[in-house]
Amino acid sequence: MDRNHVIIVDENDCQLGVMDKLVAHKKGILHRAFSIFIFNNSGELLLQKRAKNKYHGAGLWTNTCCSHPQMDENIMESAVERLNFEMGLHCTINFSHTFIYNSAVENNLIEHELDHVYIGYSEYNPKINEEEVQDFKWVDKDFVIKDIIQNPNSYTSWFKLSLPIVFSRYY
Repeated sequence: MDRNHVIIVDENDCQLGVMDKLVAHKKGILHRAFSIFIFNNSGELLLQKRAKNKYHGAGLWTNTCCSHPQMDENIMESAVERLNFEMGLHCTINFSHTFIYNSAVENNLIEHELDHVYIGYSEYNPKINEEEVQDFKWVDKDFVIKDIIQNPNSYTSWFKLSLPIVFSRYY
């Protein structure tokens, strides 16, 4: 699943073009992304630990799945496909909201994304793609909030920024 390009957008999510993913992250160019948060019926959130081979966020905990839609892809269909590819999960997701963030990350890269956030529910443990994900865990709201405060360097920047918005809408 080739995800080597990103869609460059303006603040209104209007497409401006396509750029190599690594170049966009080196230059901090605003581009389209999606993030998925999967909950279970107990209200626990499914986190993934990113694979060690990722060029940024390697070995960090983050939301269930995130990536970049490619040109001419429907964002939700791209998100569903990526959730299956990374986590082996098949479940319905629903659009929640968008937000823009700009955050320096490791390796002198910059995440500047207009992020489309989706929420879904599942009672199944994932079957992770180990090229993308090295571990997973279900966590409750109190645990993850406390752990982010105690271990902020164990989580991706976008997850720490998006989680309060998600929790404010779903708790």
